[in-house]
Amino acid sequence: AGTKSLCISSPGYAVGSWTNKVNLLPWSKYRFSGWIKTDGIRSGKSESGAYFEFTDLAEYGQVPVVCGTQDWTLVQFEFETGENDGALLTCGYGSNDDPVQGKAWFDDMSLELLSSEKYTTSLEVRPSATAGEPMSEYIYGQFIEHLGHCIYGGIWAEMVTDRKFWYSPEDRESAWKVLPAGMDGMPRGMQAFMALRNFKGHLRMDTSSPFTGAHTPVLVSDEASQVALVQNGMGLNAGVGAVGHIVLKSDCGMPVTVELSASGQTRKVELKTSGTYTEYPLSFSGFESKEQDVTIRIIPGAAGRLWVGTVSLMPEDNVDGFRPDVLELLRGLNSPVYRWPGGNFVSGYDWKDGIGPRDSRPPRKNPAWTGVESNDVGLHEFIHLCGLIGTEPYVAVNAGLGGVVAAAEEVQYCNGDASTPMGRLRAANGSPDAWGVKWWSVGNEMYGDWQLGHMSTEAFVEKHNSFARAMKAESADIHLIAVGSVGPWDEMIMSQCNDNMELVSEHLYCQDYKGTGLMTHALQIPRAIRHIADAHRKYRETIPSLEGKDIRICLDEWNFWYGPHIYGELGTRYYLRDALGIAAGINEYMRNSDMIFMANYAQTVNVIGAIKATSTDACYAATGEALRCYREHLGTVPVEVTGELRPFDVVAALNPEAGEVTVSVVNLTYEERALALSFPDGDVCTDGARVFTITGADDMAYNTPGQEPAVKTVEREVKSLKSEKVAPYSANIYVFKLK
Repeated sequence: AGTKSLCISSPGYAVGSWTNKVNLLPWSKYRFSGWIKTDGIRSGKSESGAYFEFTDLAEYGQVPVVCGTQDWTLVQFEFETGENDGALLTCGYGSNDDPVQGKAWFDDMSLELLSSEKYTTSLEVRPSATAGEPMSEYIYGQFIEHLGHCIYGGIWAEMVTDRKFWYSPEDRESAWKVLPAGMDGMPRGMQAFMALRNFKGHLRMDTSSPFTGAHTPVLVSDEASQVALVQNGMGLNAGVGAVGHIVLKSDCGMPVTVELSASGQTRKVELKTSGTYTEYPLSFSGFESKEQDVTIRIIPGAAGRLWVGTVSLMPEDNVDGFRPDVLELLRGLNSPVYRWPGGNFVSGYDWKDGIGPRDSRPPRKNPAWTGVESNDVGLHEFIHLCGLIGTEPYVAVNAGLGGVVAAAEEVQYCNGDASTPMGRLRAANGSPDAWGVKWWSVGNEMYGDWQLGHMSTEAFVEKHNSFARAMKAESADIHLIAVGSVGPWDEMIMSQCNDNMELVSEHLYCQDYKGTGLMTHALQIPRAIRHIADAHRKYRETIPSLEGKDIRICLDEWNFWYGPHIYGELGTRYYLRDALGIAAGINEYMRNSDMIFMANYAQTVNVIGAIKATSTDACYAATGEALRCYREHLGTVPVEVTGELRPFDVVAALNPEAGEVTVSVVNLTYEERALALSFPDGDVCTDGARVFTITGADDMAYNTPGQEPAVKTVEREVKSLKSEKVAPYSANIYVFKLK
């Protein structure tokens, strides 16, 4: 019918599909109809062909398959949606384990609503009936990795990109340019042209005696042409000055001018250099307005050669190198533990690169991601960050390309006293007292072929056990976390490493491909958490060596992960619908408090992060607002909730210290809903109850640094439970005093 059909064809065996997102009503029954025509469809196993399918819905029996050569054939089937308001309709061609060849056409698809369940929401909460173990505060952990703008361009205050010159200024990837002095005010495209045209003869890279790293840029000036080393695009807030230093030497004691400019204003520092590398302080007063395109220029003042060893510049309000606005937001999250330094990054990271004088630490290419690792933030800086925000450190060791000796030395460096070799080195680097780092993981995602040093499960079992023994020998009271992944990997790790681990790591990331519906999108997170917890319950039943052991789950990476990437590499923008998924995830952690001890939201700043930051501003992403609100207001001891909960996702929990019972109600519908909530035992005072509501204009609302938040928490008093309404697309924490 009509003028066109979908078509998939292949002369050889292949798998393919057309897909479309479809909105549905939850707890409903539908009949699907569609037409398929085939020409020579053949599979290797004679089981696959052309078909229609709705993914991730309740079971609806065998999917009708059309094979061989068939004229237009009507395909019909019925299905129930359960707690889904969207699904992915697939016009399928073969399957991953049974590809096909031939040609298939798809056309004239329709859905008929057969029925929808009727229900009346009615919740009963009994604070005296405990429903599980207290939920660990470690559920609210965070994770920061050396990736994108999480640390550099996020938490760390350094304004200068590639300050140790991993790239030569002549390289396309470099943030630096060598330009004729005075020409950097021209348009950027012309700057690039002039840089390519003019750097030859005016730039050398010294590889024989570089200040740090593999090479140091040398500016060559003569009487006829003066050059400048230039970097644009830095940010400063209004009235905030910049401070730092520069390391220079010259062959003629030449004068040097360092300029900072923006919006026609220029600040200058005049220096007199010598024939040896010398560090010179830099200090510039602030600009009248917020500036996001500040330029630094390093200008030789005479003919001769000028070596630029390194440059550092930070806003003057930095706190020991960290951004004060980001620190304030981190403190607001109140996360009890931070995992560091990765992630995929750790499998190629040498922790010794990140200790010692900061300027002397070598720059490296990020081993797992794009960009350059300056090594400005290493163990000392991470431990100091934990102190600044009042959290515990959780360190991952390199079990990818790294060896057992380096891992044991890292433990000794952190926890050994000053009489040990590594403790003595730590003291020499400014920290005489041991840090007492308690949480350690042996590697990251070693089951994945994307991981540096990836190996078989059998090989990694031996590696984990050898690492664990060596690390425990250095600090017997540390808690070790093993790399886990549900399935055969877990089964072997759990059976053969359980004497050398306290927790097992699991990771989950959810995307936005399973339907347009809010409920389906948000519930991906709690479903994935439940799947992992249930798998580990099964391990306890089926793995004999786990008897008597209580090895719980550390979900040390969990989040949504999909585009767009607004804030640099993997800098995902998060929407209210994602925040509701995080809130429902915390509810699921409450329901699985017997199995999951720690969870680390991945990651904290910019990179799939709870906080978004530009060069001048920072704010909670929608997901960060959910984490902050739930950490502050939700209780920890789960109590019984019964009745008809639909369409809400609900848990209730005591806050024993405050003498309160809290009820989390997540509304994953697009309608305002009545809340019928009662306390049949009469042990709760409903007068003066409060509710904290996370919501926005719609489920696609998001927050932007420097702007009024569109997703925020609003507190109000609950006047009467008889007339209480729950806002659409909202997460709500009700707080009642116990009698």
